[in-house]
Amino acid sequence: MATYLVGSRASNLAKAQVREYLRPLRERFPDATFTHRVILEGGDKDRKSLLSNVSAVSGGSAFSSEQEAALSRGDVDVVVHSLKDLPTANPSGLILLPPPAREDVRDALCGSTLAGLRKGARVGTGAPRRVAQLLAVRPDLEIVPIRGNVPPRLKKIETHGLDAVVLAAAGLHRLGLGDAIGELLPLDLFPPSPGQGALGIQVRTDESSAPLRRILSTVGDVAVDAEIRAERALLAELHGGCSVPVGAYAETLPDGELRLFGQVSSLDGAEQISATLGGPSAEPEKLGAALAAMLVSQGAHSILDAVRATLAARSCPGDHGRTR
Repeated sequence: MATYLVGSRASNLAKAQVREYLRPLRERFPDATFTHRVILEGGDKDRKSLLSNVSAVSGGSAFSSEQEAALSRGDVDVVVHSLKDLPTANPSGLILLPPPAREDVRDALCGSTLAGLRKGARVGTGAPRRVAQLLAVRPDLEIVPIRGNVPPRLKKIETHGLDAVVLAAAGLHRLGLGDAIGELLPLDLFPPSPGQGALGIQVRTDESSAPLRRILSTVGDVAVDAEIRAERALLAELHGGCSVPVGAYAETLPDGELRLFGQVSSLDGAEQISATLGGPSAEPEKLGAALAAMLVSQGAHSILDAVRATLAARSCPGDHGRTR
């Protein structure tokens, strides 16, 4: 009987994602044993510093570096990530497998609807993309930086006197907290982080992992795989990451073609460019690169360079001000 060690972050959401992923595998392969191991990430240990600073200290990513290191060492055999937390490049010797079906990709406003927010309402989010998108639609809002796992962030509506918070609908659904959603934000105004709602299934490429890769491939969704590859290729071409306001969403059309929407915003939401492009699902990276080129031709690099300069300035010690 083969035994496989499955790594993830320690949050309740990460544990729910592992259960979701392993359920069909345990049914299909009763002779295989899957054992879950939690791995603490830099972003889990440090809830106060800017994510860009935590990522730098963690060696690349605030929410994946320790898990990838454990996988590379052989401490675990597969890691189940939230795909949006993963850098666009895999470390040497690691690869992403096609993920299973995707959860809702949209962001959710909890505590209110956009139209129901009073002028100057206090809305909690720590993501530059969400900050930019909110201010583009409602420049009157006061954005309050918050971080942490999903339930504590939701609780901050009460504990921090917020009017609402923005969270990924996927995480709320996976935790059984869908009733907290006041409004699902429209994709044309609030495109999500590339890969949002999808699991990132990461394994080693060595020959000893081949049997496990064959097992895991049985639950992969090829359509979702093409969609997230297009989104991540767009992000890679723009040299983006979780700290810059880039939103992307790909969908598979009835004829099998991919359609990709991308958006780049300034931190204050005053500048925003977007574009849509279609292409064959067999070439998702080519589609992502082509759409990135369209956004660059509209000025994406100048916007993102300004974003990075602002975020670098904010990383100075003692700067914990709110973003308006």
